Amino acid sequence: MKLVNIHKHTLVLIFFLVGFQVVQAQVWTLKQCIDTAQIYNKNLQMGRNNIAIGEQKQKEAKANLIPKVTANTDYKYFTNLPYQLMPLSIFNPTIPEGQFKEVQFGVPHNINANLQLSMPLYNPQVYGAIQTTKIASELTELQYQKTVEQIYFEITNLFYNAQILSHQSAFIDSNLVNAKMLLKNIQLLNEQLLAKGTDVSKVKLQVSQLITQKENISTKYEQVLNALKFAMGVSIEQNLQIETTIQYQNANEYKSSSTLDIRIVKTQNLLTTSELSTLNNSRFLPSLNLIGMYGSTGFGYDRQPNNFLRFYPIGFASIQLSYPLFNGTVALLKINQKKFELQNNELQFGLLTEQNNMQVENAKMQRMAAKKSVETTTEQIELAKTIYEQTILQQKQGITSLTEVLLADNALREAQQTYLSAVIDCLKADLELKKLTGNLGSIKN
Repeated sequence: MKLVNIHKHTLVLIFFLVGFQVVQAQVWTLKQCIDTAQIYNKNLQMGRNNIAIGEQKQKEAKANLIPKVTANTDYKYFTNLPYQLMPLSIFNPTIPEGQFKEVQFGVPHNINANLQLSMPLYNPQVYGAIQTTKIASELTELQYQKTVEQIYFEITNLFYNAQILSHQSAFIDSNLVNAKMLLKNIQLLNEQLLAKGTDVSKVKLQVSQLITQKENISTKYEQVLNALKFAMGVSIEQNLQIETTIQYQNANEYKSSSTLDIRIVKTQNLLTTSELSTLNNSRFLPSLNLIGMYGSTGFGYDRQPNNFLRFYPIGFASIQLSYPLFNGTVALLKINQKKFELQNNELQFGLLTEQNNMQVENAKMQRMAAKKSVETTTEQIELAKTIYEQTILQQKQGITSLTEVLLADNALREAQQTYLSAVIDCLKADLELKKLTGNLGSIKN
C-alpha cells in the first residue's frame, strides 16, 4: 500500500483534524461502512428475505410428495328423489322386454362423511418442480450477492468521493492561509505606498473565492456523507466521520474469476433447461397416485310411521394412473417459448463474456494511466509549491509583481486539483477492475 503524499501544510492540517475527530466522534473506515450496510441496508434485508422465500418454495415443492389427508362431509335433502327406469319384466315375467316403469329410489336425507388420503407415487411435474425450485433458490442467492456487490460498489465510491472532498478542503485551507498572509503583506505595502489599492482588491478577491470554494466543498462533503449514510442504512442524523487517509495499490493484479452477471446467466440457463425438461416430461410421462377413502353414508327418512336415520360404512383403496393424451397445443407452445429463451440466454452469455473482457482491458489501462498521473502530479505539486514560495520571496523583495504571485498561486491550485482527480481516477479504476474480475468481495481498508 502506498500512502498518497500531500504537501506539508495539508498534512499538518489533516493530522490535526483526524486527531480532533477521534476525540469528538468515531472515525469510520471503509470496511466498517460496508459491514454496517451488511446489517442495516434495506435492499440487503429484502434480499435475505427473498432467499428465505426461495427456501420455503423449495420445501413447498418437496411437500407435494407427502401424503395428503382431507376430511369431507356433505348433507343433501332431496325435495325430489332421483328417478330410475326399471324393466317391467322384473315385476311380471310375462311382459315383453323393452317396457319400463319409472321408480324413485332413496330417502330425502343423505349424509356423507369420510377421510380421503392421496399420495403421488410418481408425478413428473412434482419432481420437475423440486428441481426447478432448487435452481431458482440458487438464482435468488446469486441475485442477493449481486445486490451486495452493487451496495459495496456504491459505498466505496461514496467513501472515495468523501475522502477526495476532505483532501480538497484541506488544500483550500492551506491555500487560504497563504492567501491571507499575502493579503496582510499587500495591505502593509499599501499603507507604505509601495503597493496599489487594486493589488489589495485582487488579493481580497482571491481570499473571497477560496472562502466560497471552501463553503461549496463543505456542502458537497455533507451531501456525500448523507448519501453514504443512506447506502449504509443508518439514520441521517448519525454523526459520521470517515477515515481521510487515502490508500491505493502500487501494483495489484487480480486473478480473474467468473463475475456474478455471468454466473447469473448460467444459472438462468439451468433454470430454463429444467423448466423445459419438466414440460417435456409432463407431455409424455404418466402420473401414478395412491388414493384411499374411509367414511360413512347416512340415510334418513322423516315421515311416519317409519322415520329413521341410519349410517353405513364405506371405504376403498385405489391406484390411479393418468396419462396425457392431448391437451391442445398449450404444452407445445410453452416448449417452443423455452427453446427461444435458451437461445437468448446463450447469446447473452457470449455477449457478457466479450463485454467483460473488453472492460477488464480498459480498466487496466485506465488504472495504469491514473497511477502515472498520480506520480506526475505529486511532483508537479511540489514544483508548484516551490515556485509559489520563491515568487512570494521575490515579491517581498520587489523583484516580481503581484500578478506573477497570483499566477503561481493559481498554478499550485491547479496542480492540487489535477492530483486529486488523478487519485480518484486511480481508486475508481481499481474498484472497477475488482468488480470486473470478480474480486469486489475482497474490499478491505
